[in-house]
Amino acid sequence: MNATRPERRQKSLLREYVEAIVYALLLTVALRAFVLQAFRIPSESMLDTLLVGDYLFVNKLDYGAKIPFTETRLPGFRSPQRGDIIVFQYPEDPRRDYIKRCVALGGQTVEVKDKVLYVDGQKQVEPYVKHVDPTNHPASFDPRDNYGPFQVPAGSLFMMGDNRDNSNDSRFWGPVDMRLVKGRAMFLYWSWDAERRWPRFHRILTAIR
Repeated sequence: MNATRPERRQKSLLREYVEAIVYALLLTVALRAFVLQAFRIPSESMLDTLLVGDYLFVNKLDYGAKIPFTETRLPGFRSPQRGDIIVFQYPEDPRRDYIKRCVALGGQTVEVKDKVLYVDGQKQVEPYVKHVDPTNHPASFDPRDNYGPFQVPAGSLFMMGDNRDNSNDSRFWGPVDMRLVKGRAMFLYWSWDAERRWPRFHRILTAIR
């Protein structure tokens, strides 16, 4: 009888380790699906607010997380607001995630005149916006600098990059349906400068606004 006790104990320990790993995996999946998701900035469309090589967490609780494999969204703490930086599925290819700033909500009218944004006829003060190209494109060329007026459909958001002259956003492919919204960008947890091959320590653990 005594000879079998170490074997049983070994099996018990193995079972405990397996259960701990399974619980950890389930917790990680649940957190990613309903609470937080990591996201890396791959492009310059949100300069200078977000830099290439920034790594951030997306808060899914604010607007209500979507139940995986369904169109059902859990109740959130608040609705998206103008000025929020939001991660969403790209409308033309939902397999890809984009990040932009919300500049108008459903029912509001958006217009861009000579690079200046107007919402419901009011000129917007946007200290975070960056312009890198002095030329002004007419609406007949493309919608970058002159767009609209366009009324955002109910249940949708109009998204634009802070780097306005170098952003593929709602001016080109339209509004974002709330069903595609993943969550609000919350804070940076890491930032890597590829050119210098060195971390941007001053950006780590900073809130995104």
